Amino acid sequence: MPELFVENPTEDDVLLYDGEELVGAKQNRILNVSVLVGVGAKLPIPVSCVEQGRWRQLTSTFDAAPFVSNSHLRRIKAQARAAQPLARGVAQGQVWDEVRAQQTRMGVSSPTAASRDKFEAHVARLKKLEDAFPAAPGQCGAVLGLGGEFCLDAVSRPDGFALLWPKLRAGYLLDALERLDGQATPIARLSAFVESVAEARVTRGPSAGLGKDVRLRGASRPLHVLHGAFLRRGGIRGRGDLRWGSWPRRRHPQL
Repeated sequence: MPELFVENPTEDDVLLYDGEELVGAKQNRILNVSVLVGVGAKLPIPVSCVEQGRWRQLTSTFDAAPFVSNSHLRRIKAQARAAQPLARGVAQGQVWDEVRAQQTRMGVSSPTAASRDKFEAHVARLKKLEDAFPAAPGQCGAVLGLGGEFCLDAVSRPDGFALLWPKLRAGYLLDALERLDGQATPIARLSAFVESVAEARVTRGPSAGLGKDVRLRGASRPLHVLHGAFLRRGGIRGRGDLRWGSWPRRRHPQL
């Protein structure tokens, strides 16, 4: 199923963040794009399955996983969807391939090829690293550098980022576990990446919810931003009594 239907019954707009995992129902899925769901809105959202080996109902509801998908998986998904960001089913094969590949690289056995099992298998190692990367007061974005790969996450409000940061950090650190013996990315390269974002070509199009879908493309890499305001709290439900909760984000020190 490349699509889920959500309803926002709250009095706040609710931000659903790209890469967040929804656990339960017949398969675990991740959000393909960031979606700002307006007050009282009912709308379909594009998702990708991250549990290829299951198609049976475990629960009648979805819950939000305590992590955002690792940055490398999000990069592969974004690159495959660059030409059709809201299309359904695009990038599904690439997502499954990368989930299996990382499980193999990290020695993770999963009977249903569930992405979530990567995090659960290495939860103790991830927790040991968390304290080294706290969020700073007022932080509203983060840049991850692993060798020559970069990931930038940012939202407009520090209080929102504070809620999202633990999930983002878990995804960042999962990728970092594979490269703990590698060289740290120089600060100069991180700065150059941020500067390239400011100089990127901007295109705007329809979004899956409120606001505009804003695409930034530099010389060699695409980026995705949802352009719009968002508030920090809300419940979501929909098909299969779909439910999940709070989302916003912030920024962090060098990884």
